[in-house]
Amino acid sequence: MDDLLHLDDVGMADSVCEQDDTDGGDLAALAWLVEAEILPRLMLAHREPSRAPPPEPVAHPDILVRRLVGPGPFDLGAVVDGLLGSGFPLERLLIDLLAPAARKLGRLWEEDACDFLAVTEGLGRLQAVSRCLCSAMEQAARPTGRSVLLMPCPGETHGFGLSILASFFRESGWEVTTLRGPGEDPVEALRSSWYDVVGVSLSCDVCAPALKALVPQLRRSSRNPSVFVMVGGPYFARSGISASEVGADVYAADAWSAPDMAEVMLDRTALAC
Repeated sequence: MDDLLHLDDVGMADSVCEQDDTDGGDLAALAWLVEAEILPRLMLAHREPSRAPPPEPVAHPDILVRRLVGPGPFDLGAVVDGLLGSGFPLERLLIDLLAPAARKLGRLWEEDACDFLAVTEGLGRLQAVSRCLCSAMEQAARPTGRSVLLMPCPGETHGFGLSILASFFRESGWEVTTLRGPGEDPVEALRSSWYDVVGVSLSCDVCAPALKALVPQLRRSSRNPSVFVMVGGPYFARSGISASEVGADVYAADAWSAPDMAEVMLDRTALAC
């Protein structure tokens, strides 16, 4: 047993030699992984959450999609009232019902299962539902004094999830600026205003190189020299790529956890100072 619990001098020397032979790049990569991926999640796990844990997911987004693209008038008030009266928290309605419905609408168009006009009308209806729910969720927000700039990766055409993410940050008391189109320059936005965090969403694989090129530009342009760059979106969940591989600081798996993850990163920096 003693042999298992204690290293003799020779064994310790061999271990040191082996460590000396370890590639420095591998150690640096490991240190980055621990700092950017593991520590924030450990701190988040031991931090009192800003909202209650989510219950079971809301089912059947396909039912909502059928109502969104169905013929005849769309009763927005009835749909919103039905969702609010379902007993599910607003956060879960946004994440488990509206976000999957948006993805389903996109697939209907890509698979030619629904014409462009119907998909466009359905997305407009979905956005109207989202605005109503997000407005209700944001009403109880208490300002934190922190700010975030949210944007899609250049070339992205999917922006619905970003609007939901913005609402979760507002509900957590953040001041939120959202860039939605190619005419809005993130570099200029970062030069003209102070942001604690920049969040970039990525859905499509083809846009991944653009994100990797964008992150250094965001850091160089920021008035805040310590700005944190957060990434998220279906691309990261699908590919398993880490935040560090695109030069970012942290990956948020969903809109629900993103504000708390951002708070953890900023609190960690404040404690280190």
